[in-house]
Amino acid sequence: MNNVTLIGRLTRDVDLRYTSGTQMAVARFSVAIDRPKKPDGEKQTDFPSVVVFGKQAENCERFLGKGRLVGVQGRIQTGSYTNKNGDKVYTTEVVANNVEFLDWGDSGDSGKRKQRTQEPDVPDGFAAVEDDESIPF
Repeated sequence: MNNVTLIGRLTRDVDLRYTSGTQMAVARFSVAIDRPKKPDGEKQTDFPSVVVFGKQAENCERFLGKGRLVGVQGRIQTGSYTNKNGDKVYTTEVVANNVEFLDWGDSGDSGKRKQRTQEPDVPDGFAAVEDDESIPF
């Protein structure tokens, strides 16, 4: 069984490219995922690479940016290539079947997305609530 579920924050903006021929969208990004602390208190973090295809890849590029919280479901894929020096390099990445956008706030905005400057629509019979300390929850 090859099944991966990750929740983490993007370490950089999404890199979107298109394949030649079929022109399929391919998005790549990496996420930072904290491991449980060691007994000595040292925090460790993993940075897995993620690849996404098709319309979902285009949506990732459109709505995600560095610092955004995402959930990724997919599978591990390994591969290899020969670099310019003739050395064989081994790769491991997560091929995403599903990417959930878990963070819609202003944090981590890469500047590509439109900022929400308008007040949200308030239905009749309701009042807009400001973020302040008077709300008891």
